Amino acid sequence: MAHYSRLLKIVIDVPPADHDRELAFWSAVTGQPLAQFDRHPEYHGAALHHQDFWLLIQRLGHGPGRVHLDIHTDDLPAETARLEKLGAEPVQQVNSWQVMRDPAGMLFCVIPEPAGALKDDNAQRWE
Repeated sequence: MAHYSRLLKIVIDVPPADHDRELAFWSAVTGQPLAQFDRHPEYHGAALHHQDFWLLIQRLGHGPGRVHLDIHTDDLPAETARLEKLGAEPVQQVNSWQVMRDPAGMLFCVIPEPAGALKDDNAQRWE
C-alpha cells in the first residue's frame, strides 16, 4: 500500500540530573526557546528556525543519554513493515508510536501523522 514518511525530528534523550542544563544549552545553541509539551511534558522542543524540522529534548526516566531520530508517517504499519524489510527491528510500542532499532543497534521512533499531513511536497512516497 502506498504511504508517505519523512525524517522530522532529532531527539536528545537526557537523564533527569542533566535535563535542565542540556535544555538551556540547546536553547542557546539554536537561539530558540524549547517549549515544554502539554501532552507529553517530558519533552521540550521547537521547529528549528521556523523550518519543518524539529529539535526535541526528552527527559528520560532512566538510562544513558543518547540521540535518536523520529520518522513520521501516515501509515504506521506500512512504514514499520518497510523498515523491517530494510533491517530494522521493532522494540516496543510507546503511546501511539513504534520504537525500533536500526541494523547497528541504534534506537529510533516511527510516529504516526494524521491522514493528509504528509504529501508529495513534504515527504517521500513509498509504493
